[in-house]
Amino acid sequence: MIITIPLISATIAISACLYASYSDLKHGIIPNKLTFPLIGIGIILNGFYALQTGNLWIIIGCLLITGVIFVLGYLFWKLGAWAGGDVKLFTALAALLPFYPALITYQIFQVTFPVESNYPFPLTLIINSILSMLPFLLIYVFYVAIKTKPHLVGELLSPVKDYRKNLVLTLVITSAVTLTYFITKQLNYQVIIVSLIMIYLFSLLISKFPNRVKAVLVSVVTAFALFYSFQVTISSIIILFISIVFIEMVRKLLTTVSKEALQNDYPVSDLKEGMIPAYKLYQTDHEIFVDDESFFQKIKKAIKTTDISLITAPKGKLVVGSLAAGLTKEDIELLKNLAKEAKISNEFRVKKGVPFAPSILIGLIISLFVGDLAFILLKIIYGIMY
Repeated sequence: MIITIPLISATIAISACLYASYSDLKHGIIPNKLTFPLIGIGIILNGFYALQTGNLWIIIGCLLITGVIFVLGYLFWKLGAWAGGDVKLFTALAALLPFYPALITYQIFQVTFPVESNYPFPLTLIINSILSMLPFLLIYVFYVAIKTKPHLVGELLSPVKDYRKNLVLTLVITSAVTLTYFITKQLNYQVIIVSLIMIYLFSLLISKFPNRVKAVLVSVVTAFALFYSFQVTISSIIILFISIVFIEMVRKLLTTVSKEALQNDYPVSDLKEGMIPAYKLYQTDHEIFVDDESFFQKIKKAIKTTDISLITAPKGKLVVGSLAAGLTKEDIELLKNLAKEAKISNEFRVKKGVPFAPSILIGLIISLFVGDLAFILLKIIYGIMY
């Protein structure tokens, strides 16, 4: 009888995330009529569970964890990372499942799943949801590109078309791995971190050679590797080539393709509340300027110019930000006035918000049946190193 409460809570949580995902994809919102009642239902269920088990710490822990997750979500909302609906959905799930529900256990290679972390279940859910964002984002951007801007498919598939360049890179890295392996083997000093550094340095060095020298060196080293271990070398080359092409496609999808697929220019007069600006506007001495560089672009530029100040926000007053909450009425009025004064263009770029609810659904399922992905990754790294 006791086990039914976590089971009921988990069933409600999955059902709620399914509906939230549908609503987020269809209408771009997670309705309050879903999240607010769930918070109350979660507290009531855990209160009943505490009475059943005679453990009042269950309801106390539920209230504390729910409050902490709301505060954490509120901070993410203030930083512009999450929308209000995401915060309320995470709060509702924390109220429903403040602790690991332990619905099922199984073993794979003598490892017991789901793998539990040392912190409360809702934090595992948040971590897994964030990690699940990447595969969902790739699928979502690919779908939007095909549906609304099919010309971007050519840009996305350019790494496949540029197979010669990727094949050369594959052979360069293969040569670097081969050289590293035999050097470390001869020295009887094989440490993963040192080996990775050596592979990187060898790859960089070989890439800098003139084409003819590079071709001769790569051919000799690859031929030696094939002679030494034909099957392993061929398999490694194929896997590495496919990995490089895939990584290049992912990079395209997350940069140029996603930027064009998920951004559109709107007349300032057509702007609506909730639309998310694609860039920030700053004002200095009656001049308005745009900050549309990503954080990574700023880091790259700062490294190239050795000017660390480029990483910080531009000097000046922030006029319009790019938070996930989107434009307010005041922002829209300000933009209209600036357009009338010819201080900005009559068109304003808006980015399409990526629904987060489907990632929360994926994160919930992984959390319930696989465990904490970050904790699993740490265990794998620890196992490899030690």
